[in-house]
Amino acid sequence: MKNLKTSIFVAITSIILSGCGATKVAVNPPTFENIIATPAKKIALSDEALKTWHHLDITTDSIAGISLAKAYKFLEGKKGKPVVVAIADSGVDIEHEDLKNLLWTNKNEIKGNNKDDDKNGYIDDIHGWNFLGNAKGDIVNADQLEITRLVKKGRLKFDGKKASEITEADKEAYQEYLKLDKEYKATIVEKKTEMQQMQQTLENLKRVQDAFDAVKKIAKKDTLTVAVLEKLKPTKLQDVMLVNNVKNILNQGGTEAELVEYKKNVVEYKEYLEKAMKGYDFDLNVRQNLGDDLYDVNDKFYGNNNVIGSKDLEMHGTHVAGIVAANRNNNKGAVGVTNNVKIMAVRIVPDGDEHDKDVALGIRYAVDNGAKIINTSFGKRFSPNAAWVYEALKYAAEKDVLIVNAAGNDGKNIDVRKSFPSDSKDLITEFTDNVITIGASSLHYNEKLPADFTNYGKINVDVFAPGVDIYSTIPKDEYEPQSGTSMAAPATSGVAALIRSYYPNLSAKEVKYILMNSGVKINFEVIKPGSQNEKNPEGKMVPFSELSVSGRVVNAYNALQLADYLSNKK
Repeated sequence: MKNLKTSIFVAITSIILSGCGATKVAVNPPTFENIIATPAKKIALSDEALKTWHHLDITTDSIAGISLAKAYKFLEGKKGKPVVVAIADSGVDIEHEDLKNLLWTNKNEIKGNNKDDDKNGYIDDIHGWNFLGNAKGDIVNADQLEITRLVKKGRLKFDGKKASEITEADKEAYQEYLKLDKEYKATIVEKKTEMQQMQQTLENLKRVQDAFDAVKKIAKKDTLTVAVLEKLKPTKLQDVMLVNNVKNILNQGGTEAELVEYKKNVVEYKEYLEKAMKGYDFDLNVRQNLGDDLYDVNDKFYGNNNVIGSKDLEMHGTHVAGIVAANRNNNKGAVGVTNNVKIMAVRIVPDGDEHDKDVALGIRYAVDNGAKIINTSFGKRFSPNAAWVYEALKYAAEKDVLIVNAAGNDGKNIDVRKSFPSDSKDLITEFTDNVITIGASSLHYNEKLPADFTNYGKINVDVFAPGVDIYSTIPKDEYEPQSGTSMAAPATSGVAALIRSYYPNLSAKEVKYILMNSGVKINFEVIKPGSQNEKNPEGKMVPFSELSVSGRVVNAYNALQLADYLSNKK
């Protein structure tokens, strides 16, 4: 989703828009530092360079990327082996031109014979599994948010009852329901108000566009400039006003092209809000009607092998997969971090909040079928059956599988406001050492380094990685930039895959340690994510070191040097 930026057209039309336990390292090798203390110079990037900015290097390119060219230079002469990376997400377009040759294939399954050849309980799971479906081939795209499910459950139980009628055993649950119900109602009002603002903004932007069109007819020009308008001498009062309005916009640096782009962003954001509102619909229960028992994690053999989902509706998982592994050698579209991988598609994320059962079983499926890294670019605030996911994370740890988890995009401190999935039950203490949580950074090696939307946390976010305007694959052989911690996580998964490919003797917890301790240490203050608003447009400045455990940004070159050192010490 694109963030709406402040626009001159907003000012012209007077519209205010509402935009969208400390990690404990188990290994103890010598300290490895590569700190760049001086902010890099500012440079302009070409459109082509912007497509791979996240691969660039701070010292060479003056951009806060992961130093990928240096990493591959370091690997010259070394030989790695393919690593299976599971993309636990909304689905992956396995037919995409930039991904189709890099897929995990279940060699023990015969394609299309409608039999469970490998006896793992999943029929024809050739490239992964879709837990958002059933044996008939039905699939789920949209689902409720978890807060909707919880409020609906609470209303069914408590509505119509007086406080005096609530039993002692239910009092805590009743108070929690009241709190969630209040938040739910307030959010509905907020979202509806925001959609009304978007509609009003579109109407105002249309009036501005109409003014440009009218003045172009008066001037008999296809392109308007201040110089052109200065020569006009309209006689009608309405024409004078139109010319002055357009002249005012141009004098303030606005252009018709910016108007068109801004209108496009507003339309996209309005569509995003409309789509998001489905998650608050009490009657939306497609996933609940697929036939399995959603509240029995042992009822696990459901779904189908349609790991793409719907190409017309779902692109998130395909974009994530491309950041990890888009073909580096075919001169098409995007470029992944590494091609020494096999992508396994595990479809568990609907347009809405994922169900705990699907997440838990999706992780177990990936582990049981050979994934060494699982990318989990999803998250939610509430997790009623979190214990199932906790057990799945510990199961992955037992099998030496690294989980690379997105921190979330609310601009919140998740040391205070919990986010799921999580490797901490109490916001303080990790119960497993194979989960690494990633915040999102931008290309700016200055106070704008952290993405304005990223979640953060000195205890529960481990490290940052590039996650703003990351160009990657989307369904139907297409490409586009997207932003989010969802993009930062696969950038990290790609680096983790390089480590596990070339240094297979290193464990998941050692790879986590390397990623956290080899990144570029940031020693300056930055704008605190989520702190910029109308009252404080400049935001609040904080040390970057306060936003994560490590205070670093992932760096592939440094990571491989540290991996090489630790591997040779074993």
